[in-house]
Amino acid sequence: MRSRSNSGVRLDYYQRVVHRLMMNHQQPVTGLFPASPTNDHAWIRDNVYCILAVWGLSMAYKKIADQDEDRAKAYELEQSCVKLMRGLLMAMMQQKQKVEDFKTSQNPLDSLHAKYSSINGSTVVGDQEWGHLQIDAVSLYLLVLAQMTASGLQIIFSLDEVAFIQNLIFYIESAYCIPDYGVWERGDKTNHGFPELNASSIGMAKAALEAMNELDLFGARGGPSSVIHVLADEAQKCQAVLQSMLPRESNSKELDSGLLAIISFPAFAVDDPQLIEKTRDAIVNKLRGKYGCKRFLRDGHKTPKEDPNRLYYEPWELRMFENIECDWPLFFCYLVIDYCFEGDKQSIGEYSQKLDEILIKGEDGMKLVPELYAVPAHKVDAEYKDPGSQERIPLGRCPFLWGQSLYILGKLLQEGFLAAGELDPLNRRLCSEKKPDVVVQVVILAEDKEIRDKLLEHDLFVQTIAEVAPIEVQPARVLSHLYTYLGRNKKLGLSGRISRDVGILSTSKLYSLNDRIFAFTPQNFDYEEYYTSRDPALLASNFTANLAFLGMSWKHMLGRPTITLLATQYLLDQGKVPMAMITTMKKLKSGYINGTRVTLGNLGDFLSTSAITNLSFLGSQEDGYPDKLNPQVQQYLEEHLMKSFSHKWSLLTQTRGNRNNRSLRRRMSVKGAIKKTRSINVDSETLGMEGECVGPPDRKASWLDVDAIAKAGGRSPSPGPGDWRRKSINKGTSTTTLLSPQSPEIKSPNFDRAKSESPSKDEFDTTIKVTLSVPRGGGMRHRCSSETGNTSSHYADQEVAELLAMLREEESLEEQGDILQYLVDTHGLDYNTGMLEMGRVVTVKDLLKGLYEKACQQKLWGLVRHTAGMLGKRVEDLAKAVTDLLVRQKQVTVGMPPSNEYTITAPLPENELRHLIHLAYGDDESTAMLTQELLVYLAMFIRTEPQLFLEMLRLRVGLIIQVMATELSRTLSCDGEEASDRLLNLSPFEMKNLLYHILSGKEFAINSAKSFTQIVSDKIKPVKGRGNISVVSQKSGRVSKKSQIGIILNDGSNLDEANSIVEPDRQGQWLRRRRLDGALNRVPRDFYPRVWSVLEKCQGLAIEGKVLPQNLTQEMTSGELKFALAVETVLNSIPQPEYRQLVVEALMVLTLVAEYNVAPSLGGIIAAEHLVHKANQIFLDDQINCNGDATLCCAKPTSQREASASGGLLCGGAAFVCQHFYDSAPSGSYGTMTYITRAVASLLDCLPKTGELDCAVS
Repeated sequence: MRSRSNSGVRLDYYQRVVHRLMMNHQQPVTGLFPASPTNDHAWIRDNVYCILAVWGLSMAYKKIADQDEDRAKAYELEQSCVKLMRGLLMAMMQQKQKVEDFKTSQNPLDSLHAKYSSINGSTVVGDQEWGHLQIDAVSLYLLVLAQMTASGLQIIFSLDEVAFIQNLIFYIESAYCIPDYGVWERGDKTNHGFPELNASSIGMAKAALEAMNELDLFGARGGPSSVIHVLADEAQKCQAVLQSMLPRESNSKELDSGLLAIISFPAFAVDDPQLIEKTRDAIVNKLRGKYGCKRFLRDGHKTPKEDPNRLYYEPWELRMFENIECDWPLFFCYLVIDYCFEGDKQSIGEYSQKLDEILIKGEDGMKLVPELYAVPAHKVDAEYKDPGSQERIPLGRCPFLWGQSLYILGKLLQEGFLAAGELDPLNRRLCSEKKPDVVVQVVILAEDKEIRDKLLEHDLFVQTIAEVAPIEVQPARVLSHLYTYLGRNKKLGLSGRISRDVGILSTSKLYSLNDRIFAFTPQNFDYEEYYTSRDPALLASNFTANLAFLGMSWKHMLGRPTITLLATQYLLDQGKVPMAMITTMKKLKSGYINGTRVTLGNLGDFLSTSAITNLSFLGSQEDGYPDKLNPQVQQYLEEHLMKSFSHKWSLLTQTRGNRNNRSLRRRMSVKGAIKKTRSINVDSETLGMEGECVGPPDRKASWLDVDAIAKAGGRSPSPGPGDWRRKSINKGTSTTTLLSPQSPEIKSPNFDRAKSESPSKDEFDTTIKVTLSVPRGGGMRHRCSSETGNTSSHYADQEVAELLAMLREEESLEEQGDILQYLVDTHGLDYNTGMLEMGRVVTVKDLLKGLYEKACQQKLWGLVRHTAGMLGKRVEDLAKAVTDLLVRQKQVTVGMPPSNEYTITAPLPENELRHLIHLAYGDDESTAMLTQELLVYLAMFIRTEPQLFLEMLRLRVGLIIQVMATELSRTLSCDGEEASDRLLNLSPFEMKNLLYHILSGKEFAINSAKSFTQIVSDKIKPVKGRGNISVVSQKSGRVSKKSQIGIILNDGSNLDEANSIVEPDRQGQWLRRRRLDGALNRVPRDFYPRVWSVLEKCQGLAIEGKVLPQNLTQEMTSGELKFALAVETVLNSIPQPEYRQLVVEALMVLTLVAEYNVAPSLGGIIAAEHLVHKANQIFLDDQINCNGDATLCCAKPTSQREASASGGLLCGGAAFVCQHFYDSAPSGSYGTMTYITRAVASLLDCLPKTGELDCAVS
């Protein structure tokens, strides 16, 4: 026998260690590792980590296999890996029905079990007895399966097993929105069994999806049938959510050492090197100890203070675990491997030395990795006083096989037996390397020769669909349907892919099917889905956003993305190609568009450079004909060839008859029926202040009007069950204000009862009962009597035929809308009009559809939105949009604040979302549709520009709508009613643009098609808004952190009037900024952790009667999202956005007091509003002394102060704080922060009364 080389001897030592510590414990039947000699439970996660050392050693032996003996050892080790991976596969396949159920339910009780019997692979605990939903464990299995298969191991044996693995992909692909129990099996750290969205699970799922994509599970011996398919968009969604969460782990865990597995080996899930470094540094700085890293802050597991008789913790207990959490050597093993991949020899040496000091020597001198190190019970007090000073003792399993396996891998890497690339044959470690720019290939096709010729007039050469043959172009929904056949298996009872969503990454590939090649148009260009696709400017904007998204997100794919667009008759505007489309197409020819590299060409030219996927799964594998197309697929493709939209509606285009006086009276009775349903609360001068009814005296009052509230006793009824329609509209600087019993009683204008037609309380309650008892989609729809008023009873005996005759002869679509609104209110959508169209009975709903089509063609967006709402149309991606916001840790509220807001905290199905939105807005269909639209735009922005949403936790869509209307009201210098009309008539593109400017804080101007004088005259004689205004960015000469809003007037002859508008506009700069920030719930950086530090020093903070108690600091850490949400919830009880911002400023001043240790304690419960009102009082005193602007309104002796008719302040300041105080800059000697600091000094008894105190506010 030849003598061994030194390396061979050393490798034999590691082989003995692996054999003794691991393979000796591997179950001979199932191949699984039991948790311990006395516990036969086998965890998926622990088993996969255990086998990594065996796999690594087998590859090390392969490299030095100079003797048969070495080759035999390598083979034995490889087969040990195969045995374990197949053992886990068999255990999971016994639960195939759970995989099938989970695809639709996503219920934790339908999840695969996290552990199985190591003896026979069966389940060991019930569905409800354990937190089984652990997406990271299944994802880790799939990731390692992919890596082992790529290294040459044959683990999957049959096509049935391939189908099961494909369904496991469907099981994990929605990880970005599925709360689970996470790597520590606890969910929320109180261990009460509440699952959370965990970054470690999302990262592992993302890695598994990318590793599995296009992988042949049969390795080199496979064919098209054994390839796994992953839709790239699913991995990208995980990537986006992961980036938004890191370095946070979940709502209750601000950091977790388990993230080391995500940023480095084995997942390599993060592409951004800076984010990797930030996360690693956070873990090392906050969680590292002498003996390893803590799992997370306030982790009570195995600490001496933990009660061993129960699994869960009480919230107040968590503070006891601070500074005595157990250290886990496991994480030093992760860090060693991480630095081996980085090539950082200094850090490798540092952590190897730390590990050597804490490992325990076993028999034969083998170094064993213990599970954890805990503080002994008698040393707890000393550890509290001086964290890290006390020696710890090892507890738990020793060796801890998960840690032992990673320790051996680290040693093999350090000693050169393994190269980093061998542990990562799929090259995942390179994902954070800089890549060359992606070139997006763009193909524009014309539906027919007519459109091709129209584009040719603009020097744009395109092909028609017929000319690109044999390549077939289909809409995205066809690809969506084809993917439902993926993973189907009758024997296993698996149905394939359930989700119908295909994103832009998937439609930007070409697909081959036998001898055919398919190109698919993007999903958001499927024209008949939603009215926003009728706006060419929005389509062009979305298209450029899609290009930018492709440029950023096209990773891990061979070939370039190819985006195919279809120019159809449907896109033409009065027979012409819209200029927005022409402009965009011409930009494409330049090679760059908004910073994205593009190339415009023909489909045939791009075949050699495009990413092409083979749709081999559409063959009849189970019937034994893999090369023959599934008959169902064949039939589907033949039936669903692309058809252009050619639906024309003729019901409303009948010949006009003569108008008589009676029909004129009838027209007057229904006029404005649509406007009466609106609930947007705006008044340009005094938005939201308690005050008089806004609008002319002949306008019908509804429960939105103050008059009705005054009759009910001067205050709004409290929102009880079934009171969801009750809203109060109040004038003032606040957006909305709930009137409290302490508020002065409202003096309402004395309108005649017959004119106001507001119902009595009894009438109102009856109406509510009727309305609630009828399902939304059902036949008869009722509206509150306050909205239809006596009109319905007065004309109930009149013939509907008269209205239908009017409908036919009426040219104005708005008036047709009013008539149909009236018919729906009185007779319901399904009412038979007695008309016939092509032999079919025509209902009111059919007439509405016709009106909707005509309004779309004429671009009457207000009418489009209203009719779309009445017809129950939905935004195609509504549920997806809301989910995109929620998974990025933003809560969403819909409805008008404060009494009608509904908070959405978890993803909801499409139908439930629509029902909730319509519930929030009652019968205001226009605003309900606008809410859906804005949610989609917000989701677009958070996907492409997440920085816009920094320091915003909750998006209050109702408040955003009100602020948008306020900005239009101020910028166009019009009243609230016209502003809301203008807002609803903005085109979808302009709506998106206005929202963007408000979110970004950029200054904008309104370019109107009318001159200034026309706008002014509109206030006297309103003209229907046609969306004929555009929002444009404007550069400001003023210096401010967030530019404010200005006005541009087209007509130069009106400069004098323009200047008179612009000057007060400058004056209101800080008021508007506070109002915008308040409406967007934006807070200063690190605001929530700083509030936490204030709470530590006082007994609580009171805001609007709600108290943030000090014990929150016992339960939550300062960086915890749960704490931030608790603060946010209390702040949201303030209805006026600008007042909310002053309260935020007051809290910031308190944080400075806490941070500078001005006093050891801040005393009892601090009322934040008292600080604001005291600061306002000091401000007014100063104004009196220096004869400032506020002397015109509030800065007067109390006896001389005037009040508005409603009892509020004359200047319209919200919450009885002077308007001028709101409009003061935060800094400076007359700044709000200075006054609040003086108020703190005056009101807090704890501050020192003698000696020097620095009160300077920077």
